[in-house]
Amino acid sequence: MTDSASATSEGSNALLLIRGAIGGTLMGLANLVPGISGGTMLLAAGVYPGFIAAIAEVTTLRFKFRSLLLLGTIVVTAALAILLLAGTVKELVVDHRWIMYSLFIGLTLGGIPLVWRMARPLNRSLLVSALICFGLMVVMALSGAGVSGDTGRNYLLIFLAGLAASSAMILPGVSGGYLLLLLGQYESILGTVDQLKTGLLGDGSGAAPNLALVLDAMHVVIPLGLGIVAGVVGVSNLLQWLLQHYEKATLGALLGLLFGAVVGLWPYQQAHPPQPGDVIKGQVVTLENAETFDADDWPVRFFEPSAAEAASSLALAGLGLGGTLLIGRLGNTEGSDD
Repeated sequence: MTDSASATSEGSNALLLIRGAIGGTLMGLANLVPGISGGTMLLAAGVYPGFIAAIAEVTTLRFKFRSLLLLGTIVVTAALAILLLAGTVKELVVDHRWIMYSLFIGLTLGGIPLVWRMARPLNRSLLVSALICFGLMVVMALSGAGVSGDTGRNYLLIFLAGLAASSAMILPGVSGGYLLLLLGQYESILGTVDQLKTGLLGDGSGAAPNLALVLDAMHVVIPLGLGIVAGVVGVSNLLQWLLQHYEKATLGALLGLLFGAVVGLWPYQQAHPPQPGDVIKGQVVTLENAETFDADDWPVRFFEPSAAEAASSLALAGLGLGGTLLIGRLGNTEGSDD
């Protein structure tokens, strides 16, 4: 290899590393938030096709340096983002929902031009599959599917939660956090992740790491991790096969999922203190117990925004959109695999 070719290859790998780190961090953050998809963030970073191909290659024992570099970078940065920021992201969404959702709308919409460049030109199969998946996402968002409470450490349910969440991680537009909510495992799993961080790193007050907390967290982490691995391997290989054999219909479905995801992120909603008669986690709210419910569990209701809130929301969405488009311009292609 000539010096020029070597420099080009090193530059290409460095770019891939940067985009993978950005995509992995965004994917980790996205999977902490109900309503936003980790796959969408990989699309926004421009590494989604490479990520799917890399998983398919590794699971069929085909190892290429660029695939391993991309896959390892995404996995490590996503895991770090989840471990370090689970508590913070949860608090931001609970306390500043409309602000965060406005930003998430822009981030989500930023993935659409990336998919469209792969999908064009428009044909019938692309349009039909896009409309069907968009409709499914709208139904899911508007159905207000009941969110059950924490059901405890049911290992099978935790495994299924990992399976569902990781499957959603692969499919742009489908929120892993939202599916965890539907399975009643969202708060339990994020709480366990925060517990694991405390056990490994201490509580920030100078206390030493706590092995007992780490071992206790393993009751959730192990079945969850097995479910995540099964979901990622299975869905990524299925998606790779669909892209090879039904490319237009599959890309159309991804476009529909992306557009439909925005419906579930309608920003003008906020949590309200529970009122007598509300039902939270199967428990009826009364005057006596109303103050005992955590803010995380308060019912979320829509509100009419002020002119300033509407303008701020649009600005935040524009900021998110601009951010993902800028990330997507970190190289128009990922290059060929070496």
